[in-house]
Amino acid sequence: MAASRKKIVVSLTVPADLRERLQNEFDLIDLPVGGNIDDVVPASDRAGIHGLLGTLRLKVDDALLARYPGVEVVSNYAVGFDNIDVDAATKRNVLVCNTPEVLDKAVADLTLGLMLCAMRDMVRGDGFVRGGKWMKGALPLSTDLAGKTLGLLGMGRIGRMVAARAKAFDMDVIYHNRKKDEAAESSGLARWVEREALFRQSDVVSVHVPLSDETTRCVGARELGWMKPSAFLVNTARGKVLDEDALVEFLRERKIAGAALDVMTVEPIGADHPLCQLDNVVLQPHVASGTVETRRAMMDLAVENLILGLRGERPRALVNAGLWPRKA
Repeated sequence: MAASRKKIVVSLTVPADLRERLQNEFDLIDLPVGGNIDDVVPASDRAGIHGLLGTLRLKVDDALLARYPGVEVVSNYAVGFDNIDVDAATKRNVLVCNTPEVLDKAVADLTLGLMLCAMRDMVRGDGFVRGGKWMKGALPLSTDLAGKTLGLLGMGRIGRMVAARAKAFDMDVIYHNRKKDEAAESSGLARWVEREALFRQSDVVSVHVPLSDETTRCVGARELGWMKPSAFLVNTARGKVLDEDALVEFLRERKIAGAALDVMTVEPIGADHPLCQLDNVVLQPHVASGTVETRRAMMDLAVENLILGLRGERPRALVNAGLWPRKA
């Protein structure tokens, strides 16, 4: 008698070819993004769910895993995983997967783009032309990138790529990380400084730390107060690493020159949000990884992680990697 097929809950739109690949191996239960999993899986069937494939909006905590005791793999379509209680998953022998590396270049590119938009006032320039103001005068002068100091708060894969791109703009790059990046130091890519010095010395601070209990609101009024009045802040990490209220105050009172954000504390935001009322901030709708090529690579990896884990093979990107010897 053939073994019964494993069941998975899918809470994102999967391309047809990858969906077919999943259907060849598993029974699929679709869950709208942001929906309640209990609405699509009756209580009598919950023990028979083996895998979860979703976005950051699929919250997986200990209570959910208790209701779905058969779950073996949770695969995130994101590099972040703060939507998952990793400790609870590990205790329950559940593999947690994400999609690192494949989005690093796209995020680094957007980071430089945001720097250019903020420092060269490119968004205002576009509106200046479209609104007919060019016919009446000149746009106020903006700020060079060349010769300026870029401070990277966090020096992981994305930070290093941002540093390399900034070097092409003749920027001096400093960084703060818990450990020094010896390769970056020896190659002259960037130099380590103390945390306070990073904010005080930088003409633009770019945030590249993961979201955790330790990093939540780690950039607040104190850190913003260390910055030069002429400096800019860029965030393509996670919205909650900033104290958004403090940032709004500093921007409104022109205590710093400007900011450029791809991420906010609560997403999405509406036109009535305080950030949208400011003319010295550039905003993007959390699209640092939003290219056709990158999103496809992320989807490929998320699907492959799930398939490998449910086959009993090691996923390519495993958050709780220490679980694997025990799981295997």
